[in-house]
Amino acid sequence: MGQPLNLGIVGLGAISAQYLRTIDRLPQVRLVAVADLDLDRAREAVAAYPGVDVLSVAELLADPRIGAVLNLTIPAAHAEIALQAIAAGKDVYCEKPLAATGEDARRVLEAAQAAGVRVGCAPDTVLGTGTQTARQAIDDGLIGRPIAATATMVTPGHERWHPNPDFYYVPGGGPLLDMGPYYVSSLVTLLGPVAKVIGAASRTRAKRTIGSGPRQGEEIPVTVDTHVTGVLVHESGALSTLVMSFDAVATKAPNIEVHGERGSLVVPDPNHFDGEVLLTRLGDDGPRPLPVSAGYADAGRGVGLIDLAEGREPRAGGTLAFHVLDVMESLLASAHEDRAVNVESTCERPKPVALGGFAPRD
Repeated sequence: MGQPLNLGIVGLGAISAQYLRTIDRLPQVRLVAVADLDLDRAREAVAAYPGVDVLSVAELLADPRIGAVLNLTIPAAHAEIALQAIAAGKDVYCEKPLAATGEDARRVLEAAQAAGVRVGCAPDTVLGTGTQTARQAIDDGLIGRPIAATATMVTPGHERWHPNPDFYYVPGGGPLLDMGPYYVSSLVTLLGPVAKVIGAASRTRAKRTIGSGPRQGEEIPVTVDTHVTGVLVHESGALSTLVMSFDAVATKAPNIEVHGERGSLVVPDPNHFDGEVLLTRLGDDGPRPLPVSAGYADAGRGVGLIDLAEGREPRAGGTLAFHVLDVMESLLASAHEDRAVNVESTCERPKPVALGGFAPRD
């Protein structure tokens, strides 16, 4: 194995703790430095990781030791930080979405191509054993030709638990842009890219009340759709029905189901890396669990960095993330314009992940 990839992290918010735990388990990656607008928060985040420098954002982006930047800023800042890192000649791995708008995401990919650097992007949950075992079942023909899928995410809103939920209710947020990347990335991994969408959306109230933390009881404005539904027409001809809601209370629907001519799969929560895959074949009395057959075992957020570190085009990559963002923006355009919308972008179905775990760090 060659030298590990030297990594810098920009943005040390709540999600960073999960990334730090994974990075600490990856021998392919060495965390060199972190940066945040709040330096005290950055210091606190890496207090348990000795030897990691705490720098300003400008210092980190200019640091010649760093080969890749992990961008964990808020969605509105994703493109700006990514473009600065690319301009410094560094690979970028970004928390989802790739950018707040498709236009900004395109600028990121074009800049990366011109600079000869690579772009990865969450969610990398699709690389875990849950989605990958389901993909293996589809590729092995266990359900026959795929014809349809459903994807359902229902929650009454993140303001009930998040102390600073403002960004969920401004452009770049909402249930589709927040949680949709997990579901749409999984659907593209399972069924391939999307050619056309038909959507509808609603917004039940203009304000939300924060339910926890020092701002509890404060009202925040809602400027995005909070219930989005639609149909994704995959290039393969399969039809996926999507429901993303910050309005509804609960559901018993599986997170994802995939239906084929000879069987149906229940796919685990795409916000998680693992979970049980259930198969019901034509003539079966009921579903049966499939043995884990593919994907990174015991994975966590940041496992997508392995591809960057090992010199491969990331499977949780910028082209996939751009297509997923394009699908979501097209779905919202369809809802607002009351018409079917063709998805202009496409991507290759990401390469599968063989079953395996992590090598222990020395």
